[in-house]
Amino acid sequence: MALPKINPTMTNAWKKLQAHYKDVKDDHMKDWFAQDEARADKFTIKWEDFYVDFSKNRMTEETFNYLLQLADEVKLKAAIKSQFSGEVINETEGRAVLHTALRAPEDANFKVDGKNVMPEIHEVKEKIKTFTNHVVNGNLKGYTGKPFTDIVNIGIGGSDLGPAMVVDALQFYKNHLTTHFVSNVDGDHVNEVIKKLNPETTLFVIVSKTFTTQETLSNANTLKDWFLKSATNEAVAKHFVAVSTNLSSVQSFGIDKNNIFPMWDWVGGRFSLWSAVGLSVSLAVGYDHFNSLLSGANKMDEHFKNEDFKTNIPVVLALISVWYNNFFEAESEAVIPYSQYLNQFATYLQQGIMESNGKSVDRNGNLIDYQTGTLIWGEPGTNAQHAFFQLIHQGTKLIPADFIGFVKSLHGNQDHQDKLTSNFLAQTEALLHGKTGAEVIAEGTKEEIVPFKVFEGNKPTNTIFINKLSPESLGKFIAMYEHKIFVQGVIWNIFSYDQFGVELGKQLANKILQEFNTSNSNNHDASTANLLNYYKGFN
Repeated sequence: MALPKINPTMTNAWKKLQAHYKDVKDDHMKDWFAQDEARADKFTIKWEDFYVDFSKNRMTEETFNYLLQLADEVKLKAAIKSQFSGEVINETEGRAVLHTALRAPEDANFKVDGKNVMPEIHEVKEKIKTFTNHVVNGNLKGYTGKPFTDIVNIGIGGSDLGPAMVVDALQFYKNHLTTHFVSNVDGDHVNEVIKKLNPETTLFVIVSKTFTTQETLSNANTLKDWFLKSATNEAVAKHFVAVSTNLSSVQSFGIDKNNIFPMWDWVGGRFSLWSAVGLSVSLAVGYDHFNSLLSGANKMDEHFKNEDFKTNIPVVLALISVWYNNFFEAESEAVIPYSQYLNQFATYLQQGIMESNGKSVDRNGNLIDYQTGTLIWGEPGTNAQHAFFQLIHQGTKLIPADFIGFVKSLHGNQDHQDKLTSNFLAQTEALLHGKTGAEVIAEGTKEEIVPFKVFEGNKPTNTIFINKLSPESLGKFIAMYEHKIFVQGVIWNIFSYDQFGVELGKQLANKILQEFNTSNSNNHDASTANLLNYYKGFN
């Protein structure tokens, strides 16, 4: 069966939430904590090495029950079953959505069109393992017989953001290889990377499902041309590998057919780092760590698939997000990891969430008259505290925030870790309580300055404490947000796994590109025509 097609605003739970919102919207969370000493325990989920406290949210037990009822009324349980069963839930593109199969154990059974895909998944995993080990151990060498020292991942979107984020996050576990990522079609980007490379010791990984993506092929050809200034065409096969489905185009590029790693239609780009798209991750940290990343994601898959909704981490986080987005009209969410290793996580999550759920047509093909999607942004703490926290604390916008912290540091500097964690805990407490005028006066503040130092508080946060940043815990963490995206899409009655909105600009860009080199002229609005002529006047 396909996904259910239920307008959430027509459910009984939605109507109850609308009425309930009017009752609680002006209540202050600190009063609820004062009234119920067990509140924090009631709104905390402990699972494996995760401790998720969602008690600092503007919701009561009654709110939570209505949200759980909403999940039931939109038939979330059936939707989860459909996804894991390999049903064609990406209906607009006629595909299953089975990135979860990529991290499942070999004896699992995931079927696409009646065929178990696990054997071919594990065949590719073995290929990744063998190739990784040969490169890392120095058995596989470049055209002059030197071992590889640098890896360049050439891709864009899901073929770049996921692997780049994970490699950055797992810097502590990296081996001797230096990994670079080239994504933007901006020629300055690729040329800055070239400065750091030696053609004799660089391995290039081209990631493109169709092998037609403009940005990726432009960068690949630029790097190939640079490489051929030092090497022969025959050497291309030793230095370039590809992750793609377009075997003929890859081989025409000069890549050995044995160095082509396949992809599948039932894996969306922004959920593909678990596949051969993660080859750069495997090369950077070693296959064993890459496999631990997959194992962690699989543990979160099992939690999501089997856990009761009340204690199901992705489900709870998604329901809370819907509560703020659709009832408090909070348009954005901040994601603030207290770890510099997760410097790229918010950027990665932007694609996952905004490309998936930025939709204005429901699964019935009708225009939507309620909010979908959320704007995602953030930076690591404590840097963020010295930047945008002013807006969260004292601005006019309600901005729910996820605070992510790790109990143990990787390098073991306890002084730094204590200071980091004290900020991590203090900020959520400050956002909860705020500071009253009386408290400001008690500090000896001049009367005319008092209003400027008052903090309203009542700012919602989720606190996600993880014991330590490891490949496995990172896998759990990424998968947690993937499933949150899925739940939100089910509730909002939208298709989360297509991205037609990405295509229009690309199509117009191709038309404009042709105009740079010919006398052809397409019909443009006056603004675009003027801008085009301005550019052509300088080139």
